[in-house]
Amino acid sequence: MSATDKAHNKIEKAKGKAQETVGRVTGDREREVKGQATQAKSDVKQSGEKIKDAVKDVTDKTDDTARRSSAPTSAGRKQA
Repeated sequence: MSATDKAHNKIEKAKGKAQETVGRVTGDREREVKGQATQAKSDVKQSGEKIKDAVKDVTDKTDDTARRSSAPTSAGRKQA
């Protein structure tokens, strides 16, 4: 996940928390619920980014393993 995406998601979550708090303090139930929804949306985005990172990590490790196993040995043959 890029640092920009991570920061954006944290800002979005903070905005949602602020909106929820304002709604709670003013008795505006609709604003409170919208704030909660914004926080949930941010959490989902954050989870999606983490999944992308995990898939990338696995893919990178698989690529590294494949490269190592197909690299020639000192004798000039491929490793088994």
